[in-house]
Amino acid sequence: MNPAPLSPHPDRLLPADPGTREIARELYQAVADLPIVSPHGHVPAEWLADNQPFTDPTTLLLTPDHYTNRMLHSAGGVDLEDLGVPVGTPLTEEQARAGFRRLCDNWKFLRGTPVQFWFESEFHDVFGVKVRPSAETADQIYDQIAECLTQDDFLPRALYKKFNIEVMATTDDPCSDLAAHQKLANDPTWDGRVVPTFRPDAYLESARPGWRELTANLAKVTDVDIHDYASHLEAMRVRRQFFKDNGAVSTDHSHADAGTARLSDADAEKYFQAALAGEIAQPEADALRRHMLNDQAKLAVDDGLVMTLHPAVYRNHDSDAQARFGADVGGDVPYAVEFTRALQPMLDAYGNADGFHLVVFTMDESVYSRELAPLAGWYRGLYVGAPWWFIDETDAIMRYRRSVTGYAGFAKTSGFIDDTRAFCSIPARHDVARRVDSAFLAGLVAEHRLAMDEALETAVDLVSALPKKVFKL
Repeated sequence: MNPAPLSPHPDRLLPADPGTREIARELYQAVADLPIVSPHGHVPAEWLADNQPFTDPTTLLLTPDHYTNRMLHSAGGVDLEDLGVPVGTPLTEEQARAGFRRLCDNWKFLRGTPVQFWFESEFHDVFGVKVRPSAETADQIYDQIAECLTQDDFLPRALYKKFNIEVMATTDDPCSDLAAHQKLANDPTWDGRVVPTFRPDAYLESARPGWRELTANLAKVTDVDIHDYASHLEAMRVRRQFFKDNGAVSTDHSHADAGTARLSDADAEKYFQAALAGEIAQPEADALRRHMLNDQAKLAVDDGLVMTLHPAVYRNHDSDAQARFGADVGGDVPYAVEFTRALQPMLDAYGNADGFHLVVFTMDESVYSRELAPLAGWYRGLYVGAPWWFIDETDAIMRYRRSVTGYAGFAKTSGFIDDTRAFCSIPARHDVARRVDSAFLAGLVAEHRLAMDEALETAVDLVSALPKKVFKL
């Protein structure tokens, strides 16, 4: 029996109604080939700086992709170790092939998910695969991709150009020397744009293990004697400027809640001294972190870096997986979050300040129309982040547009965010957003709520002008 063909339909994700679909086709064609603007992601800058060949299909496509790992682990019973987790674990050819077989053996568990769409697009459009993944075709597909990875056209920089990426952001520790970014900036053969992102979460969580060691390292790299709260804030200012000098346009923050309440100066200092002594309790550490986050906004007003916030994720929910593989291997689960009261102290102080941009992301869809859209509909500096992480899929993107547009319009949204470590999935993820946004806009045109020229202009803005404006690119 011949294997089933892999041939993604050109109208996938577009409306089923023929008339609306025709409108959506025209809108999609206007944006399908526009350059990708990716202002938040996790692809290592070293891949592009060093431009070394990718070692194998599994390490490139599966290991760094939390979405795939989660689904294969939960529905397919696959051990993460078989997929090369944690990232950086070298695989033998035998291990890599076995991990890829696991994906193909369990292909049915991806049906109807964005993961299936991404992989079909990657396999077909990037690597020319024409057969559907299965137990019977696993080795054939693996060999075809592995052969591609030996060619110059599939080196990291070549793929960056093939994917038509205009700009891509990484996510970086505040004490990183950003050597890979500097190597790219100083390379006359490189004409792409990869920018770092300042991610200070761990340095604001004073009760977490290792915070004092992180603080000591922060003092070392900034040459600031961190002995009180003011000196810690100064060290943060210094590192933010270092990142900005190396191309950064934004900072990234994720905590248990969105709180930004300020402490009195006396309490802030008291809690900070307790943290330096290793004696701070969690409630006081939470209060200090909210105060610190508020001060990050003050620094953002001063230095112009865009602030992104994505709270309310139960990290490392599976303690056994964390013990075996370390943090951040996909065992994270979102929970409900409140923004209206939590953000008020920050927005009251800076929400309308010149140049202040705050992009708020959530995995709690209930807050889109109740809180985030009305907040963005008032504060000049607040933008509603795109659906992402657990909700960057077709139906959730459509629900986002329906929930947010009426209150905040298109102009107060962020543009699409791929937030991925899986380099080859970047074009597929952006393609999903372009198709769904085209479908949404087509519905407005079909209902005579929007003229076609307005829809075309909006479609292009969502892909290009808007993310560049929001992220100051």
